[in-house]
Amino acid sequence: MQEPRLHKIKQPQQAQNRHAPPAALIVCSPPPSSPRSVLFCLFPRLSTARSSPAATMTTEEKPVDYTLNNPDTLTKYKTAAQISEKVLAEVSKLCVAGSKIVDICEKGDKLIEEEVAKVYRGKKITKGFSHPTTVSPAAFVTPYTPLKTDEKEAATEIQAGEPIKIQLGAQIDGFGSIVCDTVVAPEKEGAEPVIEGRTADLLLATYYVNELLLRLMIPPGLLASGTEEEKAKAASVKPPSQSKISSLLEKVAQAYDCNIVESTTSWLFDRNEIEGSKKIVISPGEGTKGEGVPEVGEVWGVEVGVSLGSGKVKQFEQRTTLHRRTTNTYALKRPTSRKILSEVQKKFGTFPFSLRQLEDERDAKSGIIECVRGNVIRQYEASGEKDGEPVARLLTTVAITKNGLSKVGAPPALDLAKVKSDKKIVDEEILKILEQPLSRNTGKKNKNKKKKAEGEE
Repeated sequence: MQEPRLHKIKQPQQAQNRHAPPAALIVCSPPPSSPRSVLFCLFPRLSTARSSPAATMTTEEKPVDYTLNNPDTLTKYKTAAQISEKVLAEVSKLCVAGSKIVDICEKGDKLIEEEVAKVYRGKKITKGFSHPTTVSPAAFVTPYTPLKTDEKEAATEIQAGEPIKIQLGAQIDGFGSIVCDTVVAPEKEGAEPVIEGRTADLLLATYYVNELLLRLMIPPGLLASGTEEEKAKAASVKPPSQSKISSLLEKVAQAYDCNIVESTTSWLFDRNEIEGSKKIVISPGEGTKGEGVPEVGEVWGVEVGVSLGSGKVKQFEQRTTLHRRTTNTYALKRPTSRKILSEVQKKFGTFPFSLRQLEDERDAKSGIIECVRGNVIRQYEASGEKDGEPVARLLTTVAITKNGLSKVGAPPALDLAKVKSDKKIVDEEILKILEQPLSRNTGKKNKNKKKKAEGEE
């Protein structure tokens, strides 16, 4: 269909207010193929090519800075991260033997909604999920979120002693923070037994692989000290290549007789985007590779996956329930499909969602098919370890600033005193990197502690 043509008719000079911009009469001429009718709409002419410079300056809005140069951006990331971490802690408590995964996912989503509702009240900004609550059993690699209407999957229960991956996230004004942790399911709530054997090997390998990757993402020379010449020399060093990163991380995993999950990917985050223009792919599979290097001013979702098996991945038989809207357009034919797409756009924007979160699960299961075929929605297939062995994953949202790398949203640190293994890292190069700090000590925390102590005296 042709767009209407707009003709501007200037109002008579005497009708104009000398203290206000003149109005313009917009005549919307219909395209030749439409009925012979004319629509008249009166709009204030705020600025035209003939407007004075002063008028232009007062009417043009300054573009919003959404980078980390704007303190509000980091504040929104941190607010979303606080919600994500709080809900992650609560969901972790629910992961006990005999609990149904679908019930845990629903409770997690409800907690996110409740926490998001408490912040930025009355502000005209979007807020909600950056990732639904997912709870993945031992051998799963991808996030898992079953549906109530799938009887078999809805009955899936957590088994005692299995490594459970919990992933979820919140977003404020499009700035999302996603976190993932691996917890070992106890037989009953509140139990915290010492973890030993192969499960301990898996958790320790995952922990140290994550700590090493975070340090390898820091731009060279960013935390260098010494003379200006020494700092410049440190900054001139090339960042490690992605093949070098994979090689080092694989050495850590192998020290615990584990393997990296193939094609584990860390993504550059941006506003309304969790899969940006850069990515780091660890142990890439056939046809996959990373792009770009981390830089100051960026936010990343850093993910690691480690397996007690080969690390090779295969697609599982479970229904695909995790999806995400794309930026593509397609003329959907089925009313149900159009309804689903409209609901997704309104509730989740371009962030991932579960079919479980939509108003009608049964409509969602049928309507989503055309949406995926038309490429307006992307699906994340359920996949896991090819050998059926347990997998552990961690995901941390980080910000790279002039002071180093900051964990904006992260899973809780592993309590090393409760994880016992007879294996350890012996590679000197890796041990040296692990000793390095993630950020420069700015002294802010110490100053705050000092002020607090002085106030108590």
